[in-house]
Amino acid sequence: MASTSTPLTLPVLPLDDEVVLPGMVVPLDLSDSEVRAAVEAAQAAARTTPGKPRVLLVPRIDGTYANTGVLGTVEQVGRLADGDPGALIRGRGRVRIGAGTTGPGAALWVEGTRVDESVPEPLPGQVAELVKEYKALATAWLRKRGAWQVVDRVQAIDDVSALADNSGYSPFLTTDQKVELLETADPVARLKLATQQLRDHLAEQDVAESIAKDVQEGVDKQQREFLLRRQLEAVRKELRELNGEQEGEESDDYRSRVEAADLPEKVREAALKEVDKLERSSDQSPEGSWIRTWLDTVLEMPWNERTEDAYDIQGAQAVLDAEHSGLQDVKERITEYLAVRKRRTERGLGVVGGRRGGAVLALVGPPGVGKTSLGESVAHAMGRKFVRVALGGVRDEAEIRGHRRTYVGALPGRVVRAIKEAGSMNPVVLLDEIDKVGSDFRGDPAAALLEVLDPAQNHTFRDHYLEVELDLSDVVFLATANVLEAIPEALADRMEIVRLDGYTEDEKVVIARDHLLPRQLERAGLDREEVAIDEGALRKLAGEYTREAGVRNLERSIARLLRKVAAQHELGERELPFTVRDEDLRSLIGRPHHVPESAQDPAERRTAVPGVATGLAVTGAGGDVLYVEASLADPETGAAGLTLTGQLGDVMKESAQIALSFLRSRGAELELPVGDLKDRGVHIHFPAGAVPKDGPSAGVTMTTALASLLSGRLVRTDVAMTGEVSLTGRVLPIGGVKQKLLAAHRAGVTTVIIPKRNEPDLDDVPAEVLDKLDVHAVTDVRQVLELALAPATADASPEVPVAA
Repeated sequence: MASTSTPLTLPVLPLDDEVVLPGMVVPLDLSDSEVRAAVEAAQAAARTTPGKPRVLLVPRIDGTYANTGVLGTVEQVGRLADGDPGALIRGRGRVRIGAGTTGPGAALWVEGTRVDESVPEPLPGQVAELVKEYKALATAWLRKRGAWQVVDRVQAIDDVSALADNSGYSPFLTTDQKVELLETADPVARLKLATQQLRDHLAEQDVAESIAKDVQEGVDKQQREFLLRRQLEAVRKELRELNGEQEGEESDDYRSRVEAADLPEKVREAALKEVDKLERSSDQSPEGSWIRTWLDTVLEMPWNERTEDAYDIQGAQAVLDAEHSGLQDVKERITEYLAVRKRRTERGLGVVGGRRGGAVLALVGPPGVGKTSLGESVAHAMGRKFVRVALGGVRDEAEIRGHRRTYVGALPGRVVRAIKEAGSMNPVVLLDEIDKVGSDFRGDPAAALLEVLDPAQNHTFRDHYLEVELDLSDVVFLATANVLEAIPEALADRMEIVRLDGYTEDEKVVIARDHLLPRQLERAGLDREEVAIDEGALRKLAGEYTREAGVRNLERSIARLLRKVAAQHELGERELPFTVRDEDLRSLIGRPHHVPESAQDPAERRTAVPGVATGLAVTGAGGDVLYVEASLADPETGAAGLTLTGQLGDVMKESAQIALSFLRSRGAELELPVGDLKDRGVHIHFPAGAVPKDGPSAGVTMTTALASLLSGRLVRTDVAMTGEVSLTGRVLPIGGVKQKLLAAHRAGVTTVIIPKRNEPDLDDVPAEVLDKLDVHAVTDVRQVLELALAPATADASPEVPVAA
């Protein structure tokens, strides 16, 4: 905008922290000396020039004058509403302030130039839209304030500059915002600024109104709820008076429920005490909510609900046999338990000393042998409810014993919740994966299980949430675990350990035929008439495709086999019905993964060179074969001593030292070149180096490997051995004989060497396995070497592997 060239000389009327825009009419107090001096100077100058006295209204913010002022005319001088002298001044237009000058009176005079604020006609389309928007926003704001008389005046303003300056009347604008409007010379830009300021204010007002509305609604709701509750209480009071009842409230409902419930005496006393507390607490008290939740939990517990045991012993045996093949130990234990329970009941000995005849069994065995599914079968055979509690990964003690009621979101422990879920005080509770329970700063859940699983204590079990005695003595607890050593000793001592050592190949075939195949046929959408798998194929699947203690991978292989047949049928590549035979397996699911050493080419066997022996071990997945390799270092390297590799534990390292010491001291008697052991370094390696190994039972295996290395005689391929060795060459007993013999049978081994003192353990081994194994019980290492080492050939010279 261009300024006119005609200068103006005007007295300055300063406005402290106030801004007047053109078009505004404002009253000013003449009692202020600066205001009075400016008005008097303007009046004196007006005597010599036509027109009304003129002043320059300039905002003064924190003592600093603005660069732009407003030319104002003194419309009237008189008295204000409060009686003080005042002047009415109208803003006429913007003046850009120049240099100071002199003039009459005590006022400050300055020179200035008028600012041209005209807008070309007609208005451009964007400016017209802006004018329309501003008027709409201003109208909305004025209507909210109820200023209906001002709406028409705003709508009548057509000049862009005047419309923008009309914002000067807005009380929500700050002084800085008004100064910004004053110093914006371009009318269109000023109108945009005024529109944005008005739009922001309306948005803030909408948010404030929304918050106020929400607050008011909340208050109204509370007031309404309070009034309704008071009315409800009044109605209840009138009804009680009509019926002749005593005055009471919600707690009366709980009191009547507690009195009507069939609760043990001590539980009833505790519940009535809580009802008394509920009567004394107010509706707004958080304690009332805790008490109501606790009472609901107590009333939902099946305190006196019990299922009748099925004392048909033969029927229970038939159920177990039908649902699980093998597992004779645990079946016998359940049958014994039912027989004893039946006789106790017949003689009136169901409860002795406050305790009932519950049971705590721990099923320990490798994965996939049916520990978890056995729990449901036990409940089915006994006619009891079944509940499974997964303990894998539980680290919080409160998961077992419950939370204290004062905590937010407090719950009873898993044992109480299991009883509540079963709806019976004598269910079969399966504590799954009890060896996976951990401990941290929140406590030790295994320690919390000590009372639960102790038949001498669990008739008075106290949950932290309930805080009343709960009788668990009639519950049958079945705990499952893969590794017995992972269970704390005190906890294992309270349970009766039943070992599930894995299935024989014959048992796997029966399980696959009777249980796995029908289930997978259904899942694959096939019928028995469409696809069948003959026994030879099942046996090959169990022996060469899935070498494991359980049947989980066997079931996966059957499922994969059936999926392949179904897919080929849908693609038109195979006709149904179809019987899968052992020769079809390779084309359907690929080559076998586990080929017995005896079935391999003699030159490719691990024991094809001296210094390699086959041992037997027990892992978390059952029994397994373990190979031991030995070599002697080149004497020129000077690397003497013993080197062990394969991630061995301390016990196994000591067994290697014992084996080496025995051969050094007694090797001459065995006609072995023991001089090599003194001058050359010995390296013993256990393959599968990423798997940790420990235990004493590989002592005879390491001794045999070293003897084979020194003598050059091969270890027989069909021989596997286990046993601890002493410095004098005695073979000492070890554990896990059944698992190890099952592993040897799976691996195709035909001759097994065990310690003499482990002969009684052979009674646990299935007869079909013993029939296929030649088991030798020995007492001395010399017997082991005679059985394990192949005879030396006449022209054989010892080919001793040398470690680089």
